[in-house]
Amino acid sequence: MTTSDVRINEAGTEANRPLLEIRDLAITFNTSNGEMNAVRNAHLTIMPGETVAIVGESGSGKSTTALAAIGLLPSNGRVSGGQILLEGEDISHAPEKRMIELRGNTIGMVPQDPMSNLNPVWKIGYQVKETLRANGRPGGPDDIAKVLSEAGLPDAHRRAKQYPHEFSGGMRQRALIAIGLSCQPRLLIADEPTSALDVTVQRQILDHLEGMTSELGTAVLLITHDLGLAAERADKVVVMYRGQVVESGPSLELLQNPQHPYTKRLVESAPSLASRRIQVAKEQGVEATDLLAPASEEAAADNVLQIQDLRKVYKLRQGFGKSSDFAAVDGVSFDVKRGTTTAIVGESGSGKSTVAKMVLQLEKPTEGRILFDGVDTSVLKPAELFKFRRRVQPIFQDPYGSLDPMYNIFRTIEEPLRTHKVGNKASREKKVRELLDQVALPQSTMQRYPNELSGGQRQRVAIARALALDPEVIICDEAVSALDVLVQAQVLNLLADLQSNLGLTYLFITHDLAVVRQIADHVCVMEKGRLVETGTTDEVFESPQQDYTKALLNAIPGAKLMLPPQVA
Repeated sequence: MTTSDVRINEAGTEANRPLLEIRDLAITFNTSNGEMNAVRNAHLTIMPGETVAIVGESGSGKSTTALAAIGLLPSNGRVSGGQILLEGEDISHAPEKRMIELRGNTIGMVPQDPMSNLNPVWKIGYQVKETLRANGRPGGPDDIAKVLSEAGLPDAHRRAKQYPHEFSGGMRQRALIAIGLSCQPRLLIADEPTSALDVTVQRQILDHLEGMTSELGTAVLLITHDLGLAAERADKVVVMYRGQVVESGPSLELLQNPQHPYTKRLVESAPSLASRRIQVAKEQGVEATDLLAPASEEAAADNVLQIQDLRKVYKLRQGFGKSSDFAAVDGVSFDVKRGTTTAIVGESGSGKSTVAKMVLQLEKPTEGRILFDGVDTSVLKPAELFKFRRRVQPIFQDPYGSLDPMYNIFRTIEEPLRTHKVGNKASREKKVRELLDQVALPQSTMQRYPNELSGGQRQRVAIARALALDPEVIICDEAVSALDVLVQAQVLNLLADLQSNLGLTYLFITHDLAVVRQIADHVCVMEKGRLVETGTTDEVFESPQQDYTKALLNAIPGAKLMLPPQVA
C-alpha cells in the first residue's frame, strides 16, 4: 500500500467518524430551591462539515447543551450524566487546561448577546487580536481587518479602531462572529449568531459559514429560534422541549412532516415561514390564520406621529484632532397613523434605530421635526417631556443591556409605575402580575434577576415593562428578535390584541421581514440613512420598486421553502 493510499484511508476514517457526539446527556444546576435538571437524555451527532440546528423555545436546553459541549457551563451547573465525545474523546468532564486547548482552534463559539460578550473598554480590533494571539496565530492589522471583513464589516481597518458602543447592534454581532471564526475551528457553536442582523447581512454571514463548511470541513452547531433559517441552512434539525430532544431528522423532511406535537406547533408559529403560508392562503382565496389584523379605518383616521425632513449628523473622530461628518439619518419623512403598525426595515447601520431614538427624544435631531399629536417634541419643557414619556414607551433590542442587573423582575416592571406615581403598592403588585401573565412568564419570575433568565425571557420582561404605563405609542426596536417562535407568536398576538382594544400605535424597527409581513400596515425601507421606499405592506412585498427592497425580500430565510399550507 502506498503512502497516498494510507492518507486516503485515514481521511475516509476521519470523515466517517462523528466530529461531535452527545449521548444521553444530563445537565443539573444547583439552585436555591435544590437541584434542577435542565437537560435530560439529550442526544445528537454532528459529522465533519455538517450543519446541525437545535431549535426550541427559551429554556428548552438548547444553549445549555451547547455550553456543555465547549465546557462553559455556569459554576452551579454540571454534566450529571451521559457523554460528550469530540472526535472520539470524552470531554464531558475534561479538565479546564484541556478545554482551553480545544477552544478557538478546535471549537469556536459565537454567543448570543453582543453587549455582554464584548469588552466595552477595548477596541474591536484588540479583541480580535487577543483571540488570534491566544491561539498562536498572527494578529497584525491586516490579519484583523481580514477577519472583520469576512464577517461582513465594511471599512474594516477603521472599524477595528472603534469601541463596541460605536457599533450598531448588528455590527456588534458581526464582530462576535468575526472572533468566533477567526481561528477557523473544526466545530463552530453558533448561538443565535444572526438574531441581531438584517436579512442581507444574515445571508452574507451564513453564506460564509457554508463556505467554511465546504472548504475547511468545519461543522456548525446552530442554535436558533428561526425555524425557516434552520430549514434553509441546516442538514439536520434537532428539536428540544423542556430539556429533552423530542424529534430530529433531515431539515426539510422534519419541517414538512413533523411528528411530535411540539414540532408541529413550532412549524405553525414560525414567522420566517409565514410568507409562504400567506401566499398559499391568497392563492386559495382563504384568510390566513393567526396573523395580526390591520387596524380599522376609523382608528387610522389621523396621524399620531409626523416625521418631517429628519436628519441626524454625527462627528466621527479620525485622529490628530480631525473629524468628519456622518449622516446617520438624512432627510427622512413619513407619517404614522393612529392605531396602525408602521415598520422601518433596512440593513444594520441604515438609520432605523437612530430614527427610533429621535422619536423617543433620546437623541436630538440635527435638522427636521417630529410632531406627536401635532406638537413639536423638540420644544417640550421638562414637565411636558415627562408626560410625553408616559405616552410613548420603548422596547429596546438588547434586553440584557436595558434591564438593571441589580433589580429583580418585580422592581424592574414596577419601576415606571412608581416613577409616574401610578397606584399604591398593592395595585402595582397586581399590575405586575397581570403583565407577567400577558407576556407568558410565571409569576414566580418576580423574585428572579435578569442574569437568571434566558435571552427570550429577558425580552419578555422588557416588553412587560413597556406595557406597564398603558402607553399610546410603543417604539419596538427589534422587540421580538430574541424570542423563540412560539413566544414570538404569543407576543405579536398580544400586541395585536392591545392595538385592537386600546387603539395602540406601533413603530416597529426590525430586520426580520418575515415578521413585518405578518404585523405591519405600512413599511418604510431605509438604506444608508435615506428612505428609499414606502407603501402598504402588500405593495412593498408584492410589488417592490427598488432593487434594494427586492434584495431584502429575496434574503428572507425560508422564503423559498415549499411547505404545505397547513401542518396536520
